[in-house]
Amino acid sequence: MPDIPWTVILLIGLALAFDFLNGFHDSSNIVATMIASRALSGRQALTITAIAEFVGPFLFGVAVATTIGHEVLHGDEIRLSVVIAALIAAITWNLFTWRLGIPSSSSHALVGGLMGAAIIESGFGVVKMTGLGKALLALAISPPAGLLTGYLVTKLILFLARAASPKINSFFKRGQIVTAIALALSHGTNDAQKTMGIITLGLVTAGLAPTFHVPAWVIAVCAAAIAAGTATGGWRLIKTLGGKFYKIRPMHGFNTQVASAAVIIAAALLGGPVSTTQVVSSAIMGVGSAERLSKVRWGAAGQIAIAWLTTIPVTALLAAALSAILRRLL
Repeated sequence: MPDIPWTVILLIGLALAFDFLNGFHDSSNIVATMIASRALSGRQALTITAIAEFVGPFLFGVAVATTIGHEVLHGDEIRLSVVIAALIAAITWNLFTWRLGIPSSSSHALVGGLMGAAIIESGFGVVKMTGLGKALLALAISPPAGLLTGYLVTKLILFLARAASPKINSFFKRGQIVTAIALALSHGTNDAQKTMGIITLGLVTAGLAPTFHVPAWVIAVCAAAIAAGTATGGWRLIKTLGGKFYKIRPMHGFNTQVASAAVIIAAALLGGPVSTTQVVSSAIMGVGSAERLSKVRWGAAGQIAIAWLTTIPVTALLAAALSAILRRLL
């Protein structure tokens, strides 16, 4: 077995830290509506979610990992300092937005970091425009897809349950256990794969892997890291998503999880890296607006939208500066 350079060990450590923070940061997306509607306690919801997060990457392949690690950049033309700078920038942004209680996108942070560091290091030629376009298209389409799907699912449920008694709330509460597992599987599938792609890109860049192929041990450690982060739970963000848009009831939680899981799993199977934060937040707004537009506190949605819009440019600039420093140190 070849000696592993300390820079590769650093990269793997940072990637797993990012993966852990991704689970910690995004656990709110999966459990917030379930906790707010009192379907399960916080600890019960996080435990069930963490288990499903771990299982997800083993069920649905590694298409997203291939997009992030192989189809966006020419891996043989960049240095490890580029990937390390991107990870540090994404981790910094995640911690900053978590501290403020703003549900930002880990996916945007990672893509922005990779672009900023790679371009400042090797120029625009290092970017594979087809793969970058695929990633950006998935990130751009997923929020309106979440909004529309949440709206349509709610309209359908309201029509089907038009003659139901208030006892139907018991169905929605119990049903959220199933829908939360589906959403957690989709999140583990899509988000853990981004870290798998980054680690495999690092192995190729360091010459430790001849071609881009995600090893089994990379899948296992990334699945474990995101599950551990999810189990810890980002309570600041859970409070934001659980009640800042409007008062969440069992039907809202059920519909949001159905809509979000459908969008995220579809994207994962197609290899599109989407933001779970964006999809769930948009689905919550779509579900609320299906009842009435005035139900949603659109001002709160605007604050989160600002974070979405600033994530890529901020992390790109931060990663570019870090890459210039690390190039001299490493």
